[in-house]
Amino acid sequence: MKVKQKIAVLILLGTFSVVTQVQAQDMKMPADHIMVMPDDIKWADAPSSLPPGAKAAVIDGDPKAIGLFTMRIKIPANYMIMPHTHPADEHVTVLEGSLYMGLGEKFDEKTANKIPNGGFAMMKTGTRHYAFTKEESIIQLHGMGPWGIIYVNPADDPRNKK
Repeated sequence: MKVKQKIAVLILLGTFSVVTQVQAQDMKMPADHIMVMPDDIKWADAPSSLPPGAKAAVIDGDPKAIGLFTMRIKIPANYMIMPHTHPADEHVTVLEGSLYMGLGEKFDEKTANKIPNGGFAMMKTGTRHYAFTKEESIIQLHGMGPWGIIYVNPADDPRNKK
């Protein structure tokens, strides 16, 4: 991994600390068992590694630590995430609405596939892909931490636009 990519991952990991985590203790459940109900989810602004407007909530685990995590992302209509990769496999389930995903290092709406409500996608580590919505949507993302996003074109990285 290049130095710039390592720095980007470290910055992303730090931003995930502001994402709210639903904890078993908040629901009066034993520490070895959690059940998360939709009304218990506390949404916060998504990490700065994503374009402004999305909300996120960590459901289980810690994306900035080694190990499994599950998070949800509430994505507004007409939202775009430019071509990027991740340092680990990404598993995405569409819970509400739909998500369009395409492969490659160039954003191309025409070649993207619609993942409808209930659909699932998995991208292996390093797969160059992009995503967008046409309607408000909620996805559940799970994978192995530490998690990060590395944009193919650094100019597309929202952290570089401040």
